Amino acid sequence: MAFFAGNQYSSQQMKECNRLSYLKGLKDAMPIMLGYFAVSFTLGINASQNGFSWFQAGLMSFLNHTSAGQAAAIRMIADNDSYLNVAISQIVINLRYLLMSTALALKLRQDTGIGERLAMSYIVSDEIFGISIMQRPPLNAWYNIGAMTAASPGWVLGTILGAVLGNVLPNDVTMALSVALYAMFIAVIFPPVRQDRILAVVIAASMASSWLFDITPGLKEISFGFKVIVLTVAISALFAWIRPLPREMEVSDAA
Repeated sequence: MAFFAGNQYSSQQMKECNRLSYLKGLKDAMPIMLGYFAVSFTLGINASQNGFSWFQAGLMSFLNHTSAGQAAAIRMIADNDSYLNVAISQIVINLRYLLMSTALALKLRQDTGIGERLAMSYIVSDEIFGISIMQRPPLNAWYNIGAMTAASPGWVLGTILGAVLGNVLPNDVTMALSVALYAMFIAVIFPPVRQDRILAVVIAASMASSWLFDITPGLKEISFGFKVIVLTVAISALFAWIRPLPREMEVSDAA
């Protein structure tokens, strides 16, 4: 659909291009929807175990599509952390979405309207970004809207179902299922670690630093949210200074 790149085509042609792009995004995101349902189910269980109702858990997933951010927010809210800490931690944890959005914006058709751009911004998750950035330029916003139509309901409904069953299933079962959320995080970080040793060092340093915060007098009294903010910023800055991105990779990424 890349040939519909400008305004020189008729309104009917543009509508057909948008329809085809929407259907393609809808189709490509079906596997993502199934994965989102499984992951958000465990997120819903985690939310119910920390005092969230099914409506609160579902609303959180409707307004956010970030497993790491939501898991951290659930823990912080359950600990009665401050609104400021919750807000800052979400900005830090989800800062990568700003970079993803910028990359997608540069790939969009020049005639993409503000309404289409706002619709795209509703969900710029790792997976949606992955399938969108692989499309031939210029990117049609309706591809992302189609992907969103498939993926977002899976995330929201999975969370609601997990929260409901989290209050019904036996405690041993919900505790076992809630571990799946941490298994997902492990599954995300281990494949890249096998290819990049410096990434393994970063992860090990993060785990060691978090453990030190938990056992060191004075530091262990710091709230979970503030600990996340400090460690994320400090470790990211430290390793960016120790191991900066090679210049040739910067040029390649920019291209």
